[in-house]
Amino acid sequence: MNRQEQLAFLIRQLQQEMPEYAAYDIPDDESRAFLLYRALCNVRQPGKHVPSPQFLAVEADVLKGLTQEKGITDGRHLPAIPGHEHLHLWQGDITTLAVDAIVNAANDQLLGCFRPLHSCIDNMIHTMAGVALRERCFAMMQAQGHAEATGQAKITPAYNLPCRYVLHTVGPIVRGVLTEQAQDQLASCYRSCLDLAAAKGCQSLAFCCISTGVFGFPKKEAAHIVVTTVSQWLRQHEPIEVVFNVFIEEDRIIYERELVEKGEE
Repeated sequence: MNRQEQLAFLIRQLQQEMPEYAAYDIPDDESRAFLLYRALCNVRQPGKHVPSPQFLAVEADVLKGLTQEKGITDGRHLPAIPGHEHLHLWQGDITTLAVDAIVNAANDQLLGCFRPLHSCIDNMIHTMAGVALRERCFAMMQAQGHAEATGQAKITPAYNLPCRYVLHTVGPIVRGVLTEQAQDQLASCYRSCLDLAAAKGCQSLAFCCISTGVFGFPKKEAAHIVVTTVSQWLRQHEPIEVVFNVFIEEDRIIYERELVEKGEE
C-alpha cells in the first residue's frame, strides 16, 4: 500500500470502531486524509476496542515515515549551553527528537488531548506515538484508580516516536495570582521526571515547557524555576543530558536569557 492507501485503511478501521463518524468521506488528498485520521485518533476512546496487529503495523509505517520526512534531530549530540555542561536548548518539534525520553505536559487523566487537531503538545505526542500510547495510559490509570496528582510523573514506551520513553507529568494550573504552591508543583514536575528518567537508566531527557500554555503559568517565572531546579538536580546526581525544548521564538528568547543569567551566577 502507498501512504494514501494506508491512511484510507486506518480511517476505515477507525470508522468501524466509531460508526458515528462513518459518514465522513476519505479525502483523496494525502495531507487531508492524515488530518481525518488524526482527528479520529484524537476522539477515539481507549479500552473499548483492541487495535489489530495489522492496524498497528500500518499506523507505525505511516507515523514513522512522516517523522522521518520531517527530519529527526539527535538530541544526544546537541551543543551544550555555554556555562552549562549538561544543558541544551533546542527549538523544534519534540516528536522529532531522538533522545532516551521526552516529557509530555499531560492532563490529570494522562489520556492525551481529545480535542480534534488541537495544537497542544499532549495532542501531538499522542498523535505521533499512535493509538497504543492512549491504550497504555488508560490501562495504567485504571490500575491506579484515581487521577494523577500534580507534580508527579509516569513513564510509558514511546511507541512510534524516535525516543525510547515518554514521561507524563501534570503541571499546575495558574489562574490569576501565581502562588507559592504552583511554583513548588512546577519544580516537582521537573524533579519527578528527572528522578524517573534516572531510575530507568536514561542518559538524555527532553523537557517541553510544562504548564506555560493553556495551563497559564507565566513563562518567565517558569523558566527561572525550571533552570534553577534542573541545575540543582544535576549537581546532586549522576548527570543526564537535559534538553530544554521550545517551540516558539518567544520561549527560546526567555530560556536563552535565563540560562545566560544562571550561567553568570
